[in-house]
Order: sequence, then structure tokens, then C-alpha cells
Amino acid sequence: MPVTMPDDRPEAPYLELLVRGAPAEAYERPVLRARADKAPADRLAALERAKLLALRVRGELEGRRRREAELSALYETAHDLAGLRDLDAVLQAIVQRARSLLGTEVAYLTLNDPTAGDTYMRVTDGSVSARFQQLRLGMGEGLGGLVAQTARPYVTESYFHDPRFEHTHTIDAGVRDEGLVAILGVPLLLGSGVIGVLFAADRRARVFEREQTALLGSFAAHAAVAIDTAHLLAETRTALAELEAANEIIRDRSRVIERASEVHDRLTELVLRGGGVHDVADAVAEVLSGSVEFLEVDEAPAAAVDRSRADGHAVRDGEEDWVAAVSAGGELLGALVLRGHPRLDPMDQRTLERAAMVTSLLQLARRSAGEAEQRVRGELLDDLLDTPDREPRLLRERAARLRADLDTPHVVLAAGIEAPDTGTPTAGPGGAHGSGPGGAHGSGPGGTPGSRSGGAHGGGSGGAPAEDAEGRRRLWSAASHLAVTRHGLAATRDGGTVLLLPLADGDTADALARRTARQLGTAVHTAVTVGASAPVPAPAARPGQVAAGYAEARRCLAALRVLGRAGEGAAAEDFGFLGLLLAGTREGAPDGTGVQDFVTRTVGAVIDYDERRGTELVRTLDAYFAGGMSPARTKDALHVHVNTVAQRLERVGRLLGPDWQSPARSLEIQLALRLHRLASAVGY
Repeated sequence: MPVTMPDDRPEAPYLELLVRGAPAEAYERPVLRARADKAPADRLAALERAKLLALRVRGELEGRRRREAELSALYETAHDLAGLRDLDAVLQAIVQRARSLLGTEVAYLTLNDPTAGDTYMRVTDGSVSARFQQLRLGMGEGLGGLVAQTARPYVTESYFHDPRFEHTHTIDAGVRDEGLVAILGVPLLLGSGVIGVLFAADRRARVFEREQTALLGSFAAHAAVAIDTAHLLAETRTALAELEAANEIIRDRSRVIERASEVHDRLTELVLRGGGVHDVADAVAEVLSGSVEFLEVDEAPAAAVDRSRADGHAVRDGEEDWVAAVSAGGELLGALVLRGHPRLDPMDQRTLERAAMVTSLLQLARRSAGEAEQRVRGELLDDLLDTPDREPRLLRERAARLRADLDTPHVVLAAGIEAPDTGTPTAGPGGAHGSGPGGAHGSGPGGTPGSRSGGAHGGGSGGAPAEDAEGRRRLWSAASHLAVTRHGLAATRDGGTVLLLPLADGDTADALARRTARQLGTAVHTAVTVGASAPVPAPAARPGQVAAGYAEARRCLAALRVLGRAGEGAAAEDFGFLGLLLAGTREGAPDGTGVQDFVTRTVGAVIDYDERRGTELVRTLDAYFAGGMSPARTKDALHVHVNTVAQRLERVGRLLGPDWQSPARSLEIQLALRLHRLASAVGY
């Protein structure tokens, strides 16, 4: 009975086709139907991927059925030999089975005549020419004579156009009379000697695969055993013992095939009833009589997973473990690990690989559901930031569906990924800290803090650190996962990521920021800087505080980068006196006017001079104090002549007064310069 699944899952129609055992051409219909319905490109791409995976599974199953038929035929041949009564009947059965399994039009067997020094036709199946059935080939003549002479298999796609063997009038006439074109011949070997040749042939051009050559060779081996048994009765017991061993191997293969069929049925059932990756692991563990575990990417043995991905098969890890990579579209999703199996049968190995492929399909389905939840979390956080007048009751209901409680204290965190080579972000058009037309807070043209139109730390097109798209995607994925596990919210914003996480009892905003920076950095494998706001007591009751907290968190993020602390996490409370500036206009905090007055009073003359004349006195002062007030080190830092440094410092002295280098004045000047840089970065 057909099994139906929701139409919105691309693998659904293909799983039904697999269950029905549909022909290969049927697998094109879901794609053609989707194109006719003008499905979106991503849907078509998903269907194409599902189709390729399903065809691969179908091919594997077809291959297993074919091998089962081959093993069964070999078993029947061995059984005939065990009860050998008539040599002609046994040889006829071998030729018939070879013809049937290889799907050829003709099969025949020749035996060597040591007395005449040639080889002659012994048994045929499918032949219609009397001349062909009576052929005798000299050693080295024709394809069969070449096989008999060299004891090696030979195959030709077109007999009459193949110059590798000697053509004779008699042989060519017989082959032409039979109408044969493509011929495969394998030797019948006894020890190191050739006693005959087994052939499979078609009356049209055809390419014989390596597996078909090996299969025909297996039948040839049985034919040789039959002939040897008939001629050498003294070795009958030995031959029968060997055949019994072969029978045991065949029975073992049959049991493995049955186990493979069982696990296929169970995996199909799991997928159809919505089972998870751990259900797949349990099912495989039961079939393979071992312990099977699904591991996430960061938990799996990296070296073994890399080998499995490169080889495309399950690989050994250590003495008793086997690892099969779970991947899709080139992306690693995890690994299945089978424990407690020092040796793994090839069939069981392929069972583990098939389970890994099914697991990848389930992981992709789970990811799709997770991404939908992430979007919902992002939309709720966007509403808290952009529309603070939302009805609190509706906010609470939406949060409850996401298992979040917006009536408890939360912290707003702004996260930005750093360039892996320098630990600092890549600067956008507006410089490292941004000063575009939207303002330093990242507001858009309307000046709303937290507007999504701004850069990561600078507004509008003036821009902030421009992390590459892949880095932003990885940061967003890691932040979304963290938000789910912490029952918080996450959204992409201003070129970076913003989180709203609950604050546990006894925890602080500063500790939460540091912990979040470590967790995100570990997840994305590069430094992540996190700025945090002061705690927001109840976001649902006072949504406006979330937007203010976001502005404060971004100022802290910018301050960390300015102060050379990229890759860390901090809140305003971690900056001491500078925290007064970072706290901004938060309720109960100063508005920054006193700080600006101090900067203007201390170094305002130098700043104004630079703005009017386009000089670099402020930059020179920074380098001078950073170099321990050494002109030589200052000129090296600025890449100018020492006389230029002296002239600039002389100008500074005229602007600030002769005592500007005294300990007290220099301390004030250095503090004012740092506050000036920080104020520029965070938007004052």
C-alpha cells in the first residue's frame, strides 16, 4: 500500500518511489511536476538533491538484489556439483546461469584437447548456428584461443574490428554465421593450467563491466571443478569439502543481505513516522549488535570523520570503532559511531553508511524546523527593539510559545565577529568605528537607535566593521542556538547579531558578556566581541528599555575594540570611569556632558587646530605618549622625520601651554585623548 507523506518535504515522493520499487524514469516526475507548477528555485534544488540521493539508494538496493541473485546462482551451481551425476548437465546449467545473469544472447564453453593441441566447443546456450557449435580453435587463434593460451580474461566490444587476436577464416565464418559482435571470455583454470574457456556474447556492441567479468570467472571456476571432479574421482572428497566451505560463505552472505534488508525496512519506517537521529542509531545498533551513537560535529573524532568524508565510506577509528560521516551538499552535519566491532562485514559497513545517509536527511529536516523557530525569535526581538509600544500581554504570549519569560531580568548583548588574522573587524566604508550619516549609534536616517539600516557600530552607509557574509552566517547560527538553549531571543541587526538572554540569580551582565563571547567564539572558531547592557528588569513590561539597552551594548562593543580588547565580553560596569560614558543616557546615568567638557577643556585647542588646518597633532600626541614620550619612537610609529615630530610637539606646547608635559598635565591629556577616541567610537 503506498505510503504518503507531507508534500512540502522534498524527500517524500522519492521515499514513496523507493518503497514501491518504481523504475528509474519515475524519479524524474516529481521534479518535472514541480517545474510545471513553477516551484521556487530552492524547492527545485532540494528536489534534485533528494532525487540524486534516492537514485543512489535505489542503485544500491538494485546492486544488492543483483548480488543476491548471483550468490544464489553460485549456491545452486555448487549444489549441483555436490550431487554430480551427469557432467554434461552440470556444464549446461553453468552456461545457462551465466547467460541469464549477464543478460547475454549467447553463452558457451570450450575445452582444451591436449592430444590435438587445440580447443573445441563443448556446451552452448542460445546458439542457432550448427557451424558455430562445431568450431575448433587452434591455440592462440581467435579470442578463445588467446584466452586459452594466455590464461587471462579477454573482452571485445566488436569482434571483427579487434586486431588483438588472430583472425582465421574458419573462426570468423562461424562467428559471423552466429552473428556475434561483443564477446567476453574467461579461462577455466585448474591449478596453473587452462583446461578451457567460458564465454558470454551478444549480437550487438556491448561493454562488459568488471563485475560481470568477475561473475563469469566464478562460473568458470565452478565449471573447471565439475570437469576435474568427473575426470579425477580421487579428488572428489576434497572438492566437496571446498564446496561446503563455499556454501557456508554463501549462507553467511545471505544472512548479511537479510540483515541489510531488515535495517532498510526499519529505517524507511522510522523516516515515514517522523523518527529522529537517535531512533536511527538505536535501530542500527540492534541490527548490527553493537552500540551506535550519533555525535555532533564538535563531538565526533575529526580525523576519522575527515577520512570518511573523503573516502565516501565508513572507516575504522581505533581498534573497535567505526565512523560514518553524516553530510549533505558538502556540509558536515555530524557522524554515526559504531562501537565494539573489531571487524565489520562489508555488507554491515554499507548498512552503517546507509544509516548515515538517512540521518543526514533527518538532520536537514530538523534544521528546517529550527530555522523557522529562529526566524520567529528574531521577529519578536525586532519588535521589542523597533516598536516599544507593543501590548505587553501579546509580547508575553509570543515569548511563552518560544519558552521564554520576558518578565524576568534580561541582558541585551551586541556581538560582532573579528577577522581571524588580526583579532579586529574588517573596516567598512566608514572606518573601524563608523561615523556615517546615520550617526555613531547605528541609527538610520530617522536616528532611531538599533535601526537595522546601520552598520555594525556605525550608522547608515558610514558603516562599521564589515564582517564577511560567511562569518555573519556562522555567528548568527551560533547565536540562535545559544538563544534556544538559554530560552532567550536572537536577531541579526546592523551587520552583527543581538541577543536578549535571561540573567540568572547571582549572575552579572559583565560575567554573562564574557561567557557569551567565549561560547560564540568556540562555536564559530574565531574571536567574537560581545558588549552587554545593564540588566533590563522586565522586557515585556518596559519594551523601551530593550532598545536603550541595545544602544548601550553596542557602545560597549565599540569600546572593547577601541581599547584593544577585541574578542572579549564586557558591560559598562567593567570599564570603571569609562563606564560613565558607555552608560549614556540610561536611566540614572549621566548624559556624558561632563565628560565632553573635560575633553574640550583639556585638549580641545589641539582638536580644533587639527579640524581647521587638517594637521595630525592629536595623532602625534597619541603616538608620543604610547612611545613613552620618546621623539625617536614617535617618529618610527608615524613614519616621519624626527624634526617633524619636534615641530608638531612645539605647536602642541604653544596650544596647551609650556607645562603640558608635566606629570599632572600629561596624565590629564592622556585621559582626555582616550575619552575623545572612545566618545568618537560610541557616538558622543
